[in-house]
Amino acid sequence: MDMRLQYMTCSKPIYVNSPLCLSSSVCICPRNHNVMTMFSAKGVLTEDSPLKVAETSDVVITMLPSSNHVLDVYTGKNGFLSGGSLLRPRLFIDSSTIDPQTSRKVSAAVSNCSLIEKRDGWKAPAMLDAPVSGGVLAAEDGTLTFMTAKICNNLAMAISMLGVSEAFALGQSLGIEASTLTKIFNSSSARCWSSDAYNPVPGVMDGVPSSRNYTGGFASKLMAKDLNLAAASAKDIGFKCPLTSQAEKIFTELCNNGHEAKDFSGVFRYYYSGKDEQ
Repeated sequence: MDMRLQYMTCSKPIYVNSPLCLSSSVCICPRNHNVMTMFSAKGVLTEDSPLKVAETSDVVITMLPSSNHVLDVYTGKNGFLSGGSLLRPRLFIDSSTIDPQTSRKVSAAVSNCSLIEKRDGWKAPAMLDAPVSGGVLAAEDGTLTFMTAKICNNLAMAISMLGVSEAFALGQSLGIEASTLTKIFNSSSARCWSSDAYNPVPGVMDGVPSSRNYTGGFASKLMAKDLNLAAASAKDIGFKCPLTSQAEKIFTELCNNGHEAKDFSGVFRYYYSGKDEQ
């Protein structure tokens, strides 16, 4: 597991640049016991259940892998809401990337509760759906972007990466070097985040996952999960999205071939058989 928090709570709203910028006003409850031990060793207050976190916090932030995890943490045994309908936290912020139905269900459960203490203008607990974008690199730099519509964002990101990777692989097959293609893309209409900030070709750009064998970025299994959420959301409303279906198929295949832990930009090498920059 990387250094990202799985649950974070604070006794008052504060800004945290990165998981290591923690003060005594922050309490965390990671799902991974080893992570809890690591933070405890750094002097950070930890708890062993979401309920205990909620009992001592005014603001709660969650960032979890899936919808089932979110439901368990909020409404399951020892979850935030398992102590009854009176809550201490005034604000719950869920930064997980999950399906809209689960977000609405949890939000409704929170809104049906009351505050133990009404102060500072807060009359009832509230919940914000606020996923983050930027991956591990942005988390480490303290530059994550909080947003709504995360599924749509990641859908566009996946399709963009597939298009850029496919174009690079085709160009290489036609005898054009990746560095030349990069200069062309980034000075023309093909320029995008996948070409100028997160280039998938090893040897073209420093400091990105492709420069370190596709480690330390946004795992392909997470991208496959998000594409599955996008496809399911589209199905629920009867919306046709052929590119979503194809992208989901490609990243699922990538995972099934043993590359689920690799950064999603690894699709360039492991799916399109692209070559490193020479």
